[in-house]
Amino acid sequence: MTLRIGDTAPNFTIDTTQGSIKFHDWAKGSWVFFFSHPADYTPVCTTEMGRTAQLAPEFEKRNVKPLGLSTDTVEAHKGWINDVNDTQNTVLEFPIVADKDLEVAQLYDMIHPNESATATVRSVFIIDPNQKIRLIMTYPMTVGRNFNEIIRVIDALQTTDRDEVACPADWMPGDSVIIRPTVSDEDAKEKFPQGWKTIRPYLRLTDIK
Repeated sequence: MTLRIGDTAPNFTIDTTQGSIKFHDWAKGSWVFFFSHPADYTPVCTTEMGRTAQLAPEFEKRNVKPLGLSTDTVEAHKGWINDVNDTQNTVLEFPIVADKDLEVAQLYDMIHPNESATATVRSVFIIDPNQKIRLIMTYPMTVGRNFNEIIRVIDALQTTDRDEVACPADWMPGDSVIIRPTVSDEDAKEKFPQGWKTIRPYLRLTDIK
């Protein structure tokens, strides 16, 4: 199954470190950072799980629920969480899916056979409160994710949902945004009374709070 941006995130019911969850019910009303890792008790994964735990206040501020996944068992996850907390100086509180039968990994196309036949690659899905997939990223097993980018893209998605704008390259919160080409100058006067700078007719920059 190939998932694309705009698709509804597939639902599933599965065991996690915090009990059984039905994904759509668990996620309801929140954004979700859903990410897979190859295996418990591995070095890159330990740093990533720790970083996710460290960023808990940032995710909460944005109404985002992190959800991890690997093909290990709940028991293995719980033991490994102790290592994550100890080595990364944090307290991991978000659930980790135990996908030992590869059910969710196959549903979300997280198994890339030329990388591994059984372990998931480092997939990232950002899912909005309407349970639509808004972003998909895939990292190889040997490269840890850039969590600054994950936070940045959540900020960008929430900004573009709130205002009829787009975000330019390397955009960060507080930077100018682009008025979408579908918004006429007449409509822009009402939507963006603060004004804008026209670089080209199709490239208009404005500042928003």
